[in-house]
Amino acid sequence: MEKSRMNLPKGPDTLCFDKDEFMKEDFDVDHFVSDCRKRVQLEELRDDLELYYKLLKTAMVELINKDYADFVNLSTNLVGMDKALNQLSVPLGQLREEVLSLRSSLSEGIRAVDERMSKQEDIRKKKMCVLRLIQVIRSVEKIEKILNSQNSKETSALEGSSSLLTGQILERIATEFNQLQFHAVQSKGMPLLDKIRPRIAGITAMLQQSLEGLLLEGLRTSNVDIIRHCLRTYATIDKTRDAEALVGQVLVKPYMDEVITEQIVDTNLSGLQLMYHKLLEFVPHHCRLLREVTGGAISSEKGNTVPGYDFLVNSVWPEIVRGLEEKLPSLFNPGNPDTFHQKYTISMDFVRNFERQCGSQASVKRLRAHPAYHSFNNKWNLPVYFQIRFREVAGSLEAALTDVLEDAPAGSPFCLLASHRTWSSLQRCWSNQMFLPPLAHRLWRLTLQILARYAVFLKELSLRPISNESTKDIKKPLVTGSKDPSVAQGNSEDQGSGTSEAKPVVSVSSTQLVYAVADLDRLQEQQPWRTPSCPCPPACPP
Repeated sequence: MEKSRMNLPKGPDTLCFDKDEFMKEDFDVDHFVSDCRKRVQLEELRDDLELYYKLLKTAMVELINKDYADFVNLSTNLVGMDKALNQLSVPLGQLREEVLSLRSSLSEGIRAVDERMSKQEDIRKKKMCVLRLIQVIRSVEKIEKILNSQNSKETSALEGSSSLLTGQILERIATEFNQLQFHAVQSKGMPLLDKIRPRIAGITAMLQQSLEGLLLEGLRTSNVDIIRHCLRTYATIDKTRDAEALVGQVLVKPYMDEVITEQIVDTNLSGLQLMYHKLLEFVPHHCRLLREVTGGAISSEKGNTVPGYDFLVNSVWPEIVRGLEEKLPSLFNPGNPDTFHQKYTISMDFVRNFERQCGSQASVKRLRAHPAYHSFNNKWNLPVYFQIRFREVAGSLEAALTDVLEDAPAGSPFCLLASHRTWSSLQRCWSNQMFLPPLAHRLWRLTLQILARYAVFLKELSLRPISNESTKDIKKPLVTGSKDPSVAQGNSEDQGSGTSEAKPVVSVSSTQLVYAVADLDRLQEQQPWRTPSCPCPPACPP
């Protein structure tokens, strides 16, 4: 019996504890004694426990006496129980056999149902394959019938309405061809499909040939309806890239081969600008109808446009890049840095103007992600151009930072030639004749190197001995410890071999030091990136 169901006998009200404390799951003797000691002494607790023990003993005896007869007759009541159990074992065994038989029958039935379901699934799949093959055959026969009927009608139809009729029929054929392709893909591997495949290939070739001829005819006659039907048909059969490639080969490539010639560019830079201007004129003059039909023009009606095409990105731009790379390899040659800078600037202006002709921001993003766009940008050998410019700037600067201090040229805000050349080098880095946006980080590093070199020059200048001679005399190096003029030319051999020879030391006058300090202040004042609103030279070129 569970503890929660046991009823302990009630004790006197004078007990110092509660009888239900003994029935708790977490009953603890030590905790019980310590809790009772807070109220009574140990002697009184002992007396109460002995009193309640006697009550429990008396209640147990009464419980035994109450059911004593049942305890005594327990063995008598079990007489004949074995016989009754034996009698039950026989029907129970029969019941067990029947249950096992029924279970076996059910398993066989379930297995048979599963086999039939599997067969039905196989039959359903084969039926679907047969239906798809039937649909393929029907589509092939339907397309061939339309083509044959169209060929018989073309001889008697007028030429003006024949093109539009052909466009409508090709659109119907394309819809049926799309279904044909779907069912053919689903029936891949079927023997019957291999027999029909030559007919499908013939239909595909005839459809593409008809579409190409129709598109070229529409472009030649400037028929918007023909172009719209043709492009919609290309989109139906998922051949939009084929249409764009066809326009690029037939319409764009001849124009680019005619305009992009090396003779025009080699004459002067105005020839390059003229060539780029003619390339930009191609879009409004020759791609107007295509842009109107595909929604690339502002005047396009959204209800009549055929989406999914971008002829500027996929047809015009690749042919432009191909013509420039194949016919004008000298365009990307950085041997002459001045000419290279001008060609690069003109070319990037052309790219920006071409991007403005794109119909939307999405088209511009597609253009910038196109492989031909990256190929065109990577053709410009900007690192070599920077190395050439670096040598020019560094060589000019080092020629001025010599031991002999020369005066700055007339009209210069600086006093010394070294300061004047340093400021000229800084200005040249960010001038319009040298600066290119992709090289901004390299030019910024060159700017810091120029300033660092000038700082080293000033530090060396401050360590020179000060002389009282005039500025003109200081331009010649002074020698300490030797009067031989041959030593003053920089010979420093055998410094430790004798005391009669010494290294020449170039002195500096106090006037030249004042000039250097004034030039340093002037240089700090003219640095445009010292202001909070102009953080770096690329943002504020001189």
